[in-house]
Amino acid sequence: MPAKGKHRRPKSLRITRSIAVAGTGGAALALPLMGAAGAHAATPAAAASSATAKTVAAAPVAAQKAVTKTYAVKAGDSLAKIADDQDVSGGWKKLYQDNRKAIGGDPALIHPGLKLTLGGKAASVPAKPSTAAKPSGKTTQTAKTQAAPAAATSSSGYTLPVEGATVGTSYKTAGSMWSSGYHTGVDFVVPTGTTLKAVGPGTVVSAGWGGAYGNQVVIRHTDGQYSQYAHLSSLSVSAGQTVTGGQQIGLSGATGNVTGPHLHFEIRTTPDYGSDVDPLAYLRAHGVSVG
Repeated sequence: MPAKGKHRRPKSLRITRSIAVAGTGGAALALPLMGAAGAHAATPAAAASSATAKTVAAAPVAAQKAVTKTYAVKAGDSLAKIADDQDVSGGWKKLYQDNRKAIGGDPALIHPGLKLTLGGKAASVPAKPSTAAKPSGKTTQTAKTQAAPAAATSSSGYTLPVEGATVGTSYKTAGSMWSSGYHTGVDFVVPTGTTLKAVGPGTVVSAGWGGAYGNQVVIRHTDGQYSQYAHLSSLSVSAGQTVTGGQQIGLSGATGNVTGPHLHFEIRTTPDYGSDVDPLAYLRAHGVSVG
């Protein structure tokens, strides 16, 4: 019988020793096998996860390849016509945005053989500064320079054909899309429905459909020269009507062969195509400020 005051060794210690022995005994050989089994079991899951990640990553690329195709511009094409024929989502503006680097700064300057991407990713646009700042005097002056001057009627009775517009394609810009090899007028970039004015006094010689020019008005002025206004959405005058400088003759639009709404304006020595002269020089000669 044990003496008083002495503690017996707890049985738990024996259990601990048993576990320790087991850990260093026969079970020691089982541990690597268990580890190997665990590793083997994890492999399919890891492979599945990796495969899923690759599939997800490849999905946008595959989708892009599925919807992206190219189109070679043909004679007589315009961005609006191509967008309509090819069912481009977003119309000619999206088509131009996606291909701005290839086309350049003027959407009207496309030529046969030019490769356009249909449904491609648009070029990235630089992020706007997070903090708005007031434009400097230099920036304001640049904006004023880019904008067309106000269309105030000169003392000679002549005026600009449209107010507050910027010039898009200028006169005699070279390009194979024009039968003459160059742009025979000047384009004023304005939204559809903008009021258009006769640049000077004269008589309307034609007002109606002009083929590639869409709805157009041609006026014979008192100095013997002719002005042409093309791609109108509506007409306000008719052939034989007398007009004064600054009188409304119609509204701007995008009829005919165009890539977007604008006014195509020409000055001619005859009412017919091919007799063009510099339209802005003509207006300056009549006292109209054109910048």
